[in-house]
Amino acid sequence: MSGEGQGTSHWFDDEAGPVVRPYAMTRGRTIGAAQDRLDLIALVVAEPHADDPEADRTLSPEHVDIVELCRDAPQSVAELAARLDLPVGVVRVLIGDLVNGRLVHVTRPVPPAELPDESILRDVINGLRAL
Repeated sequence: MSGEGQGTSHWFDDEAGPVVRPYAMTRGRTIGAAQDRLDLIALVVAEPHADDPEADRTLSPEHVDIVELCRDAPQSVAELAARLDLPVGVVRVLIGDLVNGRLVHVTRPVPPAELPDESILRDVINGLRAL
């Protein structure tokens, strides 16, 4: 048997950087604690006391990135997945960890059924203009 191809061929190109499987980031978990509230439009907000997530040695770099991204403005789960270039499932598990650690909280946008009717809003605007 020849040693051809051993140690000389790559299954990825050199510019790809280090390859970390998503299950390694989540330690094999596929469901987080807050999974039921984490659809794509759920908004993740950093807690005010989470001002230095890098000081917490239990957090992975991805956890820290999520807290940092949510510090200035709420971010949706979909936005976080896109900005971190990670699968949504991985981001959901990581957010669940942060919710358990009380570093972020998750809010839901107002459902369309609970928004005021457009005609009511127009009437209010017209009434204000008439003043």
